[in-house]
Amino acid sequence: MDITAAQMVLFSPTGTTQKIVNAISQGLHVANIDCFDLTLAGADAQKRQAKHDVLTIIGCPVYAGRLPAIATSRFRKIRGGGAPAVIVVVYGNRAYEDALLELRDVVLEAGFRPVAGGAFIGEHSYSTQATPIAAGRPDAEDIHKAEAFGCMIRDKMRSIALSDRINALQTPGNFPYKELRLLHGVSPSTHEPACARCGKCVSACPSGAINADFSSSTDANLCIRCCACVKTCPAGARKMDDARILQVAEQLSANFRFRKEPEMYL
Repeated sequence: MDITAAQMVLFSPTGTTQKIVNAISQGLHVANIDCFDLTLAGADAQKRQAKHDVLTIIGCPVYAGRLPAIATSRFRKIRGGGAPAVIVVVYGNRAYEDALLELRDVVLEAGFRPVAGGAFIGEHSYSTQATPIAAGRPDAEDIHKAEAFGCMIRDKMRSIALSDRINALQTPGNFPYKELRLLHGVSPSTHEPACARCGKCVSACPSGAINADFSSSTDANLCIRCCACVKTCPAGARKMDDARILQVAEQLSANFRFRKEPEMYL
């Protein structure tokens, strides 16, 4: 089965997942690559039909060992139509736990055929200069491994005569999935004197939590704590300075400083 084109389906608030998915797609060495970016608010406005005759790479960050609910709801708007798929999760150097299994189940439900999966490392959303957590990742080595994974997938697909002969992809994880325990009622704050009211944080927010008329106002109930607004703010006016988040960041920085490497499954 030759791969002549690919399509990417993304949820990537801070761009780390997108870097990995892009690299895998480059490793396929195909001329045509489309992208369904489901990151921003309103991206789930309508159902979309994936092309059944191309390989679809579906990528998502990991939140506390699971997938963010906002991402799974958007992925379910894509109909697979039997298309082969590669599933990718990106985590901040702690653990991805049940996230890859959960993504496999989501894409199966959507009508895709998962043929490969990978768990890669990206800079944690809570990473700062004071508490670095996988800072700078994915780096050049990660990108090289992602591209090589794309080559492996291409070669594997060529060895399969028909897509209906693809065996079920086996991934680590447990079902029922671990309970998703996230802090609620927490959002980044704005240092008002530094805020230029440029609106970049509004545009970057995947959940529409930041008021477009007053960009320093954030709905903590909608915020998913991805820190896209913090990393996007050109003035450094946005900060995730809640004491509970700072404590988590300190623990992650202290306990998960040793480099973890990507894990790939075919």
